[in-house]
Amino acid sequence: MLFKKSIDSLILESNETGEGTLKRTLSAGNLIALGIGAIIGAGLFVRTAAAAAEHSGPAVTLSFILAALGCALAGLCYAEFASMIPIAGSAYTYSYATMGEVIAWIIGWDLVLEYAVGAATVAIAWSEYLNKLIENFGISIPYEYCHSPFQTSLDGVQGIINLPALFIVILLTFVLIRGTQESATINGIIVIMKVAIVLLFIAIGWGFMNPENHTPYIPENIGEVKLQNNEQSFYDFFVNDFGNFGLSGIIAGAGVVFFAFIGFDAVSTAAQEAKNPKKDMPIGILVSLAICTVLYVLFGHVLTGVANYTEFNTAGKEASVAYAIETYMLGYHWLSVLVTVAILAGFSSVILVMLLGQSRVFYSMSKDGLVPKVFSEVHPKYKTPYKSNLIFLVFVGLFAAFVPGDVVGDMTSIGTLFAFTLVCIGVLVLRHTDPLRERPFKTPFMPFVPILGAAVCILMMVGLGAHNWERLMIWMVLGMVIYYAYSKKHSVVRRQHRERKD
Repeated sequence: MLFKKSIDSLILESNETGEGTLKRTLSAGNLIALGIGAIIGAGLFVRTAAAAAEHSGPAVTLSFILAALGCALAGLCYAEFASMIPIAGSAYTYSYATMGEVIAWIIGWDLVLEYAVGAATVAIAWSEYLNKLIENFGISIPYEYCHSPFQTSLDGVQGIINLPALFIVILLTFVLIRGTQESATINGIIVIMKVAIVLLFIAIGWGFMNPENHTPYIPENIGEVKLQNNEQSFYDFFVNDFGNFGLSGIIAGAGVVFFAFIGFDAVSTAAQEAKNPKKDMPIGILVSLAICTVLYVLFGHVLTGVANYTEFNTAGKEASVAYAIETYMLGYHWLSVLVTVAILAGFSSVILVMLLGQSRVFYSMSKDGLVPKVFSEVHPKYKTPYKSNLIFLVFVGLFAAFVPGDVVGDMTSIGTLFAFTLVCIGVLVLRHTDPLRERPFKTPFMPFVPILGAAVCILMMVGLGAHNWERLMIWMVLGMVIYYAYSKKHSVVRRQHRERKD
């Protein structure tokens, strides 16, 4: 039997006020800034060059458009849910109302990959870029104090602890505990700064583009040619050549740059803190996504025009944007410094929103009894789930301080795509099971939008490769062990069901 959470009970819960509830302080403008703050960060500055070098070449712009299409279709489904069910929890809450407790738990557990593990990974990257910035002033943090114990430098120096990564996690956690409105204000300042610098790079870099770098726009994939000529099987192509440029490279590139879009769904986790969620949530989700897509396509076009995509395989790496400026835009060293500042600001706001999203998802799960009550205890003065923030400070902080950043890889992307897929399916399910429910925002062109949204998300998951599917399955198995050991026994919905039967 499916144990679902009643939408009526969710709406009643969203209208609760007073002690133990979250404070409604966020406007549509705050939510748009929150979305942009979460979206523009690690992905834009780091993943663009990686996707171009390894998969799609100059056609990384098409990868961005494909990824944006998947996000836009899922975003329309998120917007319908967020306007109907204005409560913290995002995809977890929506799945509970439509597909039952087991699927909801899977999504909630899956979102740990997106938020907590993602925040730790970005904090580690923040540490690296902090070092790059202060090197401009002749200062550097000793290797052993900005790397994990599992890392050793070329000179044989072993890391001890990543102090900068731990510092930024601690700082942003206490900003969150202080209050959501304060967090949104700081995020808004960061958003203005990094968007201005992105626009500056696009405007100045446009004049340094070399048309030859965009030729061919879609580099040839030899495997695709062989497949068309029946010279190899589809299985051999998928295992050996899929994603090595060509059309399949655009798909694989979309899976990689999808990381750049992670965060727009974090807007929906703040639904219970929005002043007018029925109106503001769809605006926050869709407008932030539209703004970032335009910036991404222009940014990718300029970056691959200034430097040839093949160079990003050997030079630049994570600092690819700074490399392109320093090498091909002579006289603009100051812009390279500003880009590094924008990257640090971008990483900071991404970590902030990820920590916010994680605590709000577990707030909802705790209210439902699936995780301990401590995760839903609200600060008497600041009205934030401070104990949840502190617990995740320990978890994320330990990961950031002592684990190398490349351990997680694309797990964050595949986990998030899985959540998006289930949200798209959830809209279809609810239209069938509860067609008369009031929907302040309706997903257009039903049922094509959610079906196409799920299909595009699954296509990008395929592009991430078999090894990431294996990691996702291992993570899910671990989550199901916890569910049957703890969550099933403490479920509020199951307890209410037993009481009704008695």
